[in-house]
Amino acid sequence: MSAAPFRHVAVIGLGLLGGSVLRAVQQFLPGTATTGYDADAGVRARAREIALAGTVAETAADAVAGADLVVLCVPVGAMADAARAMAAGLSPDALVTDVGSSKARVMAQLDQALPGRAVIPSHPVAGTEQSGPDAGFAALFRNRWCIVTPPEDADPARLAALTAFWEALGARVELMDAEHHDRVLAVTSHLPHLIAYTIVGTASDLEEVTQSEVIKFSAGGFRDFTRIAASDPTMWRDVFLSNRDAVLEMLQRFTEDLTELQKAIRKRDGDALFDHFARTRAIRRGIIEMGQDDARPDFGRSDHNGAA
Repeated sequence: MSAAPFRHVAVIGLGLLGGSVLRAVQQFLPGTATTGYDADAGVRARAREIALAGTVAETAADAVAGADLVVLCVPVGAMADAARAMAAGLSPDALVTDVGSSKARVMAQLDQALPGRAVIPSHPVAGTEQSGPDAGFAALFRNRWCIVTPPEDADPARLAALTAFWEALGARVELMDAEHHDRVLAVTSHLPHLIAYTIVGTASDLEEVTQSEVIKFSAGGFRDFTRIAASDPTMWRDVFLSNRDAVLEMLQRFTEDLTELQKAIRKRDGDALFDHFARTRAIRRGIIEMGQDDARPDFGRSDHNGAA
């Protein structure tokens, strides 16, 4: 077995992702020391109760003292403040990464908050709608992509160590330019969340009109939207503001495509609808073939009521 890529990993932010990083390090890199910190005193207390890290510190600076890898697991809007809070305790040779869903703005904020420090952003494309210190679990990153967006002057040895770290936690690592990452994730993650929030919000507005039948007769497709729309509102507010330009660009393209489908329905153009649905069905098959989702009927749900 090769040596662990880092001796001491500090995690700032002890929610789903931070807790999962710590659980995964404990399971897959058992010789690695761990420390953690969260700005919420109640979260810190709970993290101690469930032994989320070897040590849960009372300040961010204390948490990162002696760490050779620091993982920022806070909402993207809080990255700069979290970085400044820990700066005094950061070792000169420590590597800083993060788990944020937007990268270009985060990289700029961390460079400004931590001048002269080694920063290589990361984005593990994994998560659930759950949050809080009890939500984390070691297998969250298994067979999931982690996109690493190194700056042009990144130290190859540090980049290799960070890649090895995510791979040790079970992730498949892909290197990508930060701006390109933000455009890709605007399509694959951010826009779907925006649509889910919109659809569930519309259903909520219609509840009085339909006498609660929207929820009572919700089919599989709507239930999937509600799962996505149950995600952490603080995190997603910050994601949309941080990745505003790319999201607006993709939202415009989506609006144009939606208008074309609206025209096809109005004109009773069955061929156009069929061709569009056939093309999107092929994308679903590709996702399953890459092992990024469950191929079982009804998305692997235990019940099969109203799969529409």
